[in-house]
Amino acid sequence: MRKLYPGLISALWLGGTTCALAQGSGPGVRGARAAALGNASVTLHDVWSVGNNVAGLGQVTRKSIGFYAANQFVLRALNSTALAVVLPIGAVAETDTKAKNGVLGFEAQRFGDKLYAEQRLGAGYGYRGGQVSVGVRADLLQLSIEGLGSRRAVALSLGGQAEVVPQRLIFGAYLYNLNQAKLARYEDERVPTVLKAGLSYRPSKKLLLNVETEKSVEQEVNLKAGLEYHVIEALSLRAGLATLTEQTTAGLGFVAGRFQIDYAAAWQTALGLSQHVGLSFQTGTK
Repeated sequence: MRKLYPGLISALWLGGTTCALAQGSGPGVRGARAAALGNASVTLHDVWSVGNNVAGLGQVTRKSIGFYAANQFVLRALNSTALAVVLPIGAVAETDTKAKNGVLGFEAQRFGDKLYAEQRLGAGYGYRGGQVSVGVRADLLQLSIEGLGSRRAVALSLGGQAEVVPQRLIFGAYLYNLNQAKLARYEDERVPTVLKAGLSYRPSKKLLLNVETEKSVEQEVNLKAGLEYHVIEALSLRAGLATLTEQTTAGLGFVAGRFQIDYAAAWQTALGLSQHVGLSFQTGTK
């Protein structure tokens, strides 16, 4: 295997995202709902918590599977896809808000094409105790460049969520790649370490407001905000923004029985349109 060009990993490896301008560094966007909210997703709890903040798995009470696809700036080489599976462990009573023995989550993600590609296989575990949820995740990461070979690394991550005011105000934090996984010896090339923290405020059952800050060791602070409004039980409208990437976002979600379909569009003033679509399915009962 030939050595990768010096500095190329730092320029291209952004933890599952296309580029710093596109989505920011670190763990990247998971799910079209998060994308529509400007990726202010550290406090959410759904099938995509396995990637957005593994602590959110602790509040998932049904077996779920999700598929997500995105395209950046209408370029085929900037396509990404992901598949997630979430499995509560132990019985969940009808009145419970958690699985008795926690929740396991698995994810497979790919970005790029045959010239440049990033793959990620991840497994996580979340547990809710009282008003606090915690989680841990491990990722096997691979970066491949045609003609230059590939590199692999293992990244470990930790997350937490807490209901400051039950069902009203939630705090979330997520530390991605706490072990500072190394990709190459030359110039100490490493996967970016990223810390995210944010708040969700729900003034009513119909409205959700998210704010979040994200800091990578290699980039400036990214401030993000998102708003979700439930027009009716089956339909949600969303909007968001992110300062570092200079993106505005919008989208919607539709629930039909056990299926949920989400769509998001993001606009970056210099590079144009990005689109995200997600489909998830819940099985069984609580």
